[in-house]
Amino acid sequence: MASTGKTDVTVIGLGDMGKALAEAFLAAGHSTTVWNRTASKADDLVAKGAHRADSVADAVRASEAVVICVLDYRAVKDVFEQAGDALDGSVVFNITNGLPAEAKEAAALAKEKGCAYIDGGIMAVPPMIGKPGAFVLYSGESQAVFEDNKPLLEVLGDARFTGTDPGHASLLDLALNGAMYGMLGGAVHAMAVVGSEGIGAQDFSTSLLIPYLTGIMGIVPHFAKQIDTGEYTVDVAATLAMQQVGFRNIRQASVDQGISSALLDPMQDLMDKRVAAGFGSDDFSGVYEALKLEG
Repeated sequence: MASTGKTDVTVIGLGDMGKALAEAFLAAGHSTTVWNRTASKADDLVAKGAHRADSVADAVRASEAVVICVLDYRAVKDVFEQAGDALDGSVVFNITNGLPAEAKEAAALAKEKGCAYIDGGIMAVPPMIGKPGAFVLYSGESQAVFEDNKPLLEVLGDARFTGTDPGHASLLDLALNGAMYGMLGGAVHAMAVVGSEGIGAQDFSTSLLIPYLTGIMGIVPHFAKQIDTGEYTVDVAATLAMQQVGFRNIRQASVDQGISSALLDPMQDLMDKRVAAGFGSDDFSGVYEALKLEG
């Protein structure tokens, strides 16, 4: 332990997110070692008190906990290879964005290297790190490793352990971000539609769009219950057959206003598919079944 009683930490990877992680650790009083392939990216952090490691192996040996945040899992593998024997006995938290299968492969490689490994998914953008609203999902073979290091991890945001499957955090991360992009895509589309008539995006979003989206999210738990039970025709808010027609109007109005329907077309196709299969009496949640790939 450092003389401050706080866990020493190494951050490997100093892109926008990695830099934000290191800054948060420094601000919280943790002795922080940093390494990046382009060494100059550490200059600002060193000026703030971070220690610059000359190699990945030195960076790993410098601290009790290692946080990796690089471009992709290919880069993670490169980090592991460069670290070599230094990984033996170390504790690694890899919060690089990637696929669940890649997280599992990284966990297997970490085991071969002799280190404790926890994968993670950051549910925040760099400016949110260390601030209210940020949270990070973690998963891995040892929950005890997570719990032992939770005070360190909480510096970045609310730290949540999601299970012992190394790919679980990545799966949840990508699912949540998929929902985010769906929402943001819909919001941008709506602003484009009203913008075609000269309505300002800022006023529209503040006075109408955000309040509407906030209110409509209240139906998500109802849909979730229908999905878990498979009972899509129980307590139906509005039949899919009716919503199919209304959605077609949304799509056509967009085109009439000179706005592409590219963001809407996939949803129309799913609704059409489900209704054509004889499930027009479903609630909107029935689209869940149409999303499943065949085979």
